[in-house]
Amino acid sequence: MVGIGRRGLLGGTTALLAAPAILHAQPAGGVKIGVVAVQTGPQAALGNQLKEGFALGLRHLDGKLGGLTAETVLIDDELKPDVAVTKVRAALERDKVDFVVGVVFSNILQAIIRPVTESGTILISTNAGPSTFAGRGCNPNFFTTSYNNDQVHSVMGQAAQDAGYKRVFVMVPNYQAGRDAVAGFKSKFQGEVVDEVFVPLTQLDFSAELAKIAAARPDAIFTFMPGGLGVNLVRQYRQAGLATIPFLSTFTVDEATLPAQGDAALGFYSAASWAPNMDNPQNVKFVNDYVAAHNAVPATYAAQAYDAAMLLDSAIRRVNGNLAGKDALRAAIQAADFRSVRGPFKFGVNHYPVQDFWLLKVGRRADGKLETQTERKIFADAVDPYAAECRMR
Repeated sequence: MVGIGRRGLLGGTTALLAAPAILHAQPAGGVKIGVVAVQTGPQAALGNQLKEGFALGLRHLDGKLGGLTAETVLIDDELKPDVAVTKVRAALERDKVDFVVGVVFSNILQAIIRPVTESGTILISTNAGPSTFAGRGCNPNFFTTSYNNDQVHSVMGQAAQDAGYKRVFVMVPNYQAGRDAVAGFKSKFQGEVVDEVFVPLTQLDFSAELAKIAAARPDAIFTFMPGGLGVNLVRQYRQAGLATIPFLSTFTVDEATLPAQGDAALGFYSAASWAPNMDNPQNVKFVNDYVAAHNAVPATYAAQAYDAAMLLDSAIRRVNGNLAGKDALRAAIQAADFRSVRGPFKFGVNHYPVQDFWLLKVGRRADGKLETQTERKIFADAVDPYAAECRMR
């Protein structure tokens, strides 16, 4: 067992809600949730969106999940797999969390999935969705409210194909989600990938890569650069005078990065299963209340975490608050009997969502804030490409 000291959880048990009940010890009949959200370094903007999206879900549920008083333990993974494992084990063994939710980055999910699921605890990823757990590596104690990593990138591959682009320059971070991004894009794009560049997750200066793009003169670029990576890339891309080359991206221009990117991101493309301008009652309430609370537009990190809160509420309610019966609890989560901000929601056999995907474009809201807005639907009721390999039935 990895040592569990007082530093195992950053800040110990941290309330995500203002409700006084959340500040006290878990009462009998309550439920405790470990929320894994990076809070350190430039990627903390993504973790904050995740944390705040889940918190808003709890606020809309009056601080309860399925009628049980909810308490949250905030776990800062620091974007370090070994640190994440130590802190998550502390949450499981010391804080006795009933569920673990969250996780922005796939390398963190890959590190914690075994200690969580092998303990019998259900893990719900609200962002990371690596292909390794969608097929033969599927797990009865693992669900995701986001997507399979490949899928979102395949949306942009299809969009590039539909646009008639023949030559595309590809640039991604050098970790599992980056490799999934390349695989997803190339699964639909049939033209030439003129270069395939992998950069460190810590890279901030893209001058050498931008020079390569200028020299290659592609029809478009495709990039996946989350958080601080995306902020710097978008600014430098615009400053380098490359904006005439269409900027196709995933998790690069989104509501977590747009405030820092500003007008440099206007007109750049992204892809997702959700956008702030989707017109359904649950989403309108979610977006309006998030903007009112934070003076910022929510990103997918917040939306998918909000959905996780609603999913848990529906599942715990379905089993009448009995968290001990794991088979019934898993079946209740699989039923996904809740209203999602993205509209209809259901799980496939591998516990990954079956859902629509959209091409998005950065535009300006009526209040002047930037957001990604739906351009057109690319895929309807999409099943991820690894689901058939999953042996759970």
